[in-house]
Amino acid sequence: MSKPRHEPLDFIIDKLTNSIENTSTGEVFDTEIVRMTPKLVTEIKKADWNFDWSKEIKDKSKEVFKLTTVNNPTIIQGLVSIEDKQDHIFMHLIESAKFNKNKDKVYLGVPGNLVAYACKVSVDKGYQGFLAFDAKTALIKHYQESLYATHFRGLRMFIETNAALRLISQYFKS
Repeated sequence: MSKPRHEPLDFIIDKLTNSIENTSTGEVFDTEIVRMTPKLVTEIKKADWNFDWSKEIKDKSKEVFKLTTVNNPTIIQGLVSIEDKQDHIFMHLIESAKFNKNKDKVYLGVPGNLVAYACKVSVDKGYQGFLAFDAKTALIKHYQESLYATHFRGLRMFIETNAALRLISQYFKS
């Protein structure tokens, strides 16, 4: 097996919520996820992000999605970059907006919401929810415990059907 070509992911699952939850009031906000296109790249203010999301959006092999609240679709809460590998979805990058990081974050649940969405895309494409990603070594146990992800080998992890369906049912009530 070749070495992973991507930087390992280092997002933290702060809390699995039913949507996103205001840290100070506990109020829950409905969210929506929209695919980013090159025309929408101006919505991403570079100061709010550590990664170059315009590069991800321009890469035709990937799809980038933004998470917003339904009532305020202009403020991006988080972003995820995924790729269709024809039998599963691979998650390249995931990031919460700067104001949703660290101890002073505004909302809980952003990373969980985005991972659940990536699993939903996998189900919608007929891949039974399988989602793979590379994790930083120090976070492998965290993802096993928080996302029920399975450590494959090296840095590679995956979320299988049962774990994916659990995440999807938590975030996407239909």
